[in-house]
Amino acid sequence: MPSILHINASPRYATSDSLRLARHFIDSVQAAASETFELETLNLFDDGALPAFGRTAAAAKMAVFTGQDQTPDQIAAWESARAVFEQFAAADAYVFNIPLWNSGVPYALKQWIDIVTQPGWSFGFDAETGYTGLMEGKQALAIHTSGVYSPGVSPAFGSDFGSTYFADWLGFVGIEDATHVRFAPTVLNADVEGTRRVAENELSDAALLFAGKLGALELIRD
Repeated sequence: MPSILHINASPRYATSDSLRLARHFIDSVQAAASETFELETLNLFDDGALPAFGRTAAAAKMAVFTGQDQTPDQIAAWESARAVFEQFAAADAYVFNIPLWNSGVPYALKQWIDIVTQPGWSFGFDAETGYTGLMEGKQALAIHTSGVYSPGVSPAFGSDFGSTYFADWLGFVGIEDATHVRFAPTVLNADVEGTRRVAENELSDAALLFAGKLGALELIRD
């Protein structure tokens, strides 16, 4: 059965515009899908959702790549990070809802990215050819929201390095089949509901293709 991992990068839950749109998209995929799919949601801001990746985990990483033995604490830290990656790797498709924070992505999403983006896990490296993404054959849908910033505004109203960074990261790990939908602005907007409907319609259209690819994946496995 195909699986979707939904990464919720907003801590606002019921009041989150990005989460509301993510749920609209997932419901649309379910309505369009010929087969059922597994859905798992990771709320990045839940207490204990992510392990720390500090001095101990960094030392564990270097021990692995230099062929040294890990200490018990390092083993535990590395196994915790690996569990987060395994959840990521096990999914066939991804839905991300990402509010713009201070011109970038929320820190919890950056922490998750830094945990799963490890050599030999999500990417490989060759001294002659460079980096290679190892997460091929998967699809992603990313929803980007912002309160004040929107494309084309004056620099006085902010910048967006978050969506560009995230799109680059997807490509880095090998997820080339990616769709990005924006809902902005959510605050300085005389017709918020109209802008929301545009985003919802775009997501409904994207859901048809998303569901079709999940169905094709199921046929291949059968």
